[in-house]
Amino acid sequence: MIVPTRTTESARPEGAPVSVFLNPYLGFRDQAREALNFYHGVLGGELKSMTFAEGGMAQDPADADKVMHGQIQTDSGLLLMASDAPASMPTPTESRISVSLSGDDEEILTGYWNGLAEGATVVEPLTTAPWGDTFGMLTDRFGVTWLVNISGAAG
Repeated sequence: MIVPTRTTESARPEGAPVSVFLNPYLGFRDQAREALNFYHGVLGGELKSMTFAEGGMAQDPADADKVMHGQIQTDSGLLLMASDAPASMPTPTESRISVSLSGDDEEILTGYWNGLAEGATVVEPLTTAPWGDTFGMLTDRFGVTWLVNISGAAG
């Protein structure tokens, strides 16, 4: 069984305790596998997933091949999780949550932006923001809103 875990501690400051993490968990209706594969192509790292059948939780045969839990773990410490809603649950609807990628590595973050922008609606182009960083916002082809902030990239 796949359990959401962190296999790297590189995202935490040296000496900081490791006890609590806050990670995005995206809900889909029949698109989790496609979304996870897309995000894996953009973010890299290791992709693991389990279907409802593999987890022994396929109460409805239509759910057997849906993703019960999937996750992408990167060497830099990113952990993104997702699943499909089973047929017995309501369809996930719009939420007020966005996923934010931020840091000072312009090359990596610009690469993430370019990958996520494929088939996306750009809300704010990736450009110098009033606070001096490079910032952009888009809604990807799965309806997930992403914010990218590159600290001090504008100089």
